[in-house]
Amino acid sequence: MTKPSLPELLHAAVTAVGGTERPGQVAMAEAVEEAIDGGSHLLVQAGTGTGKSLGYLVPALAHGERVVVATATLALQRQLVERDLPRTVDALHPQLRRRPEFAMLKGRSNYLCLHRLHEGVPQDEEDGLFDQFEAAAPTSKLGQDLLRMRDWADETETGDRDDLTPGVSDRAWAQVSVSSRECLGATKCAYGAECFAESARERAKLSDVVVTNHALLAIDAIEGAPVLPQHEVLIVDEAHELVSRVTGVATGELTPGQVNRAVRRAAKLVNEKAADQLQTAAEGFERLMELALPGRLEEIPEDLGYALMALRDACRTVISAIGTTRDKSVQDEDAVRKQALASVESVHDVAERITNGSEWDVVWYERHEPRGGAAYRHSGASLRVAPMSVSGLLREKLFTDRSVVLTSATLKLGGDFNGVGASLGLAPEGTEGDDVPQWKGVDVGSPFDYRKQGILYVAKHLARPARDGDRGDMLDELTELIQAAGGRTLGLFSSMRAAQLAAEELRSRIPEYPILLQGEETLGELIKNFAADPGTCLFGTLSLWQGVDVPGPSCQLVVMDKIPFPRPDDPLMSARQKAVEEAGGNGFMAVAATHAALLMAQGAGRLVRASGDRGVVAVLDQRLATARYGSYLKASLPDFWFTTDRNQVRKSLAAIDAKARQTEAAGQTEAAGQTESG
Repeated sequence: MTKPSLPELLHAAVTAVGGTERPGQVAMAEAVEEAIDGGSHLLVQAGTGTGKSLGYLVPALAHGERVVVATATLALQRQLVERDLPRTVDALHPQLRRRPEFAMLKGRSNYLCLHRLHEGVPQDEEDGLFDQFEAAAPTSKLGQDLLRMRDWADETETGDRDDLTPGVSDRAWAQVSVSSRECLGATKCAYGAECFAESARERAKLSDVVVTNHALLAIDAIEGAPVLPQHEVLIVDEAHELVSRVTGVATGELTPGQVNRAVRRAAKLVNEKAADQLQTAAEGFERLMELALPGRLEEIPEDLGYALMALRDACRTVISAIGTTRDKSVQDEDAVRKQALASVESVHDVAERITNGSEWDVVWYERHEPRGGAAYRHSGASLRVAPMSVSGLLREKLFTDRSVVLTSATLKLGGDFNGVGASLGLAPEGTEGDDVPQWKGVDVGSPFDYRKQGILYVAKHLARPARDGDRGDMLDELTELIQAAGGRTLGLFSSMRAAQLAAEELRSRIPEYPILLQGEETLGELIKNFAADPGTCLFGTLSLWQGVDVPGPSCQLVVMDKIPFPRPDDPLMSARQKAVEEAGGNGFMAVAATHAALLMAQGAGRLVRASGDRGVVAVLDQRLATARYGSYLKASLPDFWFTTDRNQVRKSLAAIDAKARQTEAAGQTEAAGQTESG
């Protein structure tokens, strides 16, 4: 029997999910097939509405080797596992003559730990474990969440936190989950045979497609101990997020609260001398942290160097002491010991990393707003260390021994793929060489007609935004735009403070348009309420730039208060910029402008989510029209019709609003008619 062709398979899959084939999707599937068959790498930009999930799933399933799909957001993981994969597998089964198996795999702390649930949580101040269910008042929110999780444990098949609805707070989940370091291991644990995390790993080993998240992919690459099963093809969706997720996983942190927790956990398990040594080192570190001023440490100050060496050495002593003493009076000693060891090892590793001082690491102090919780009780400061760049790590760990496909709606910045390619450790496209990963970039476009569906408006008449300066003119402009649009506005702000100020001000100026503010409700709840009422506006910061999918008339105006450059005092970004400059490059363009372009492309992508959507992206920052780098940023955005004419844009918004009202009124009349005839 001849092997079915890719167009036949794609047609079957698209029909099964009730979609329509699009030229961009076909082009994408062909490019993915070519990369997989040739063992090369592909960066593919696929605009919203292309149907990119099927564009990579169909050629990957047809290839027949194991595939890992890594995504950034929970929503996409769910969509793949609950909707796209089951339908695609069913549709391709008759033609492939096999039914590919698929599974979801996440990090261990995402799964309920039965040992924790049944045996209790190791308690910091006391011997042994305590029953977290009895310790929490049953009337408190924590107590109620714990009881609900206990019932859920009996019925869940996955133990996956994301399958628990409604969700629970991080604090509640911490009572019933463990990190991989704290886990006793399936062979030593009384619940090893029923462990949710272990069974997820087993399912992944037997599957043809494993869906995971960027964080687990990063852990797999960094820690050297494979977490993901062996695979021939890696597909990274939402690939614009990968560098920041990998950086997050590779970042170490030390806080006085965390160090004190390690002291308390280890104290009962080691001899007095070792416990005292760690206690003294912890006190020295805490005293220094009380005086810490936020900012980068280009050189480690002498007193901090001594404090970290003392901490590292004391942790080493405790780690070997924990290994040699046993204490039968501690109930469930293995679990208590394992948790203590995990705490001490994580302090040791960060202290040692900073003490060793790599030229590739950036070290800085950060201060947090005082808030409750044990971790911040002692001091609102943390010491952090992150890699200057993860491009070398990605080049070495990601692009060897497998074919990698990276896809997103925003990979082409300023007109080409080389900027994003460089951040992933790839040489410019077409560079030849023995150990140079070969890749190509393909832009399959979008099914939307951006020039007809959207307007990019830059408020050129506004004063240039100054850091923390008064932006009264911007608030006036924003008020008028929202009034012209009849609400329907997603406000994307460069800082939480700016979003809060704008929400406060506009709530009193235009009370007829309700304004939802990020942080006042869960993100899911906010987006649901925003979508439900066209007169409503939603204001917020970073996660809204990327996480909002509201097609239709509820979102017809997307406003960016200013170009989202990184803050000049961001230690990691400024260190990266400086490093590029020292190597003879343009640090501003390579780091700050690339960061801003990516966010702006994501933000502008919130406007047109369906073929009937119409609207305006308004940038209230004249620099997009006047600065030299403006053209680079504009080239990274969808190809909207461009204007700086404020009267023109108000007229357009009013016309779009009037049309939406007409449609809404017609819909209500029709619904009323159906009710009467019913």
